[in-house]
Amino acid sequence: MMQRIRIVPAILANDIASLEKFVRVAEAFADFAQIDIMDGKFVPSHSASYAQIAAVKPKFKWEAHLMVHHPENYLEGFKGAGAEKIVFHYEATPSPNKTIKAIRKLDMQVGLAVNPETTISVIAGLVKQVDSVLFLAVNPGFYGAKFIPEVLDKIVEFRKTYPKMEIGIDGGIKESNIAEIARSGVDVICVGSAIFRQPDPAASYRRLVESATSATT
Repeated sequence: MMQRIRIVPAILANDIASLEKFVRVAEAFADFAQIDIMDGKFVPSHSASYAQIAAVKPKFKWEAHLMVHHPENYLEGFKGAGAEKIVFHYEATPSPNKTIKAIRKLDMQVGLAVNPETTISVIAGLVKQVDSVLFLAVNPGFYGAKFIPEVLDKIVEFRKTYPKMEIGIDGGIKESNIAEIARSGVDVICVGSAIFRQPDPAASYRRLVESATSATT
């Protein structure tokens, strides 16, 4: 049996009311979630702030996926809001090494996210410094963006080179493609609209878990 894949709900909200709604929904079935943070610059959309997350007080453990320019400017705020891990984009800062060190200084876990067009070779020098690598399978910034299947080929290649690294994928995951995604070698699948934009989010989450588990056993 392969290692059990984790399905992580990905929360994307542009105001505190939506944020609280999604957080309360996720608390019913998840003990860990990813909260997406967008600045309207690195990606076109805006999202909730660390102050709003702190006000909502999620009961689950969570990581902040920073889709923002200069992520180093956000770290202390998210530490204070309760995040246990920061996932930042390679493309978002001229000094990813400094960002990694700054996150470590705050005693937090570090995830490195890469956009679909970014090659594995350019992040090779950073992989051993982080806890996980998150591959974006969409052009980031919106719920429901179109899945880019070529990213799976990148994941297969990355898994061969880094067999022990935790690999995640984010964007465009649905019930129709999660089995194929699970078989690519990922450990973590972050899912947004296929959970939160469904009539019964908890039931959708359970079906995704079952599909991913069945595909890898």
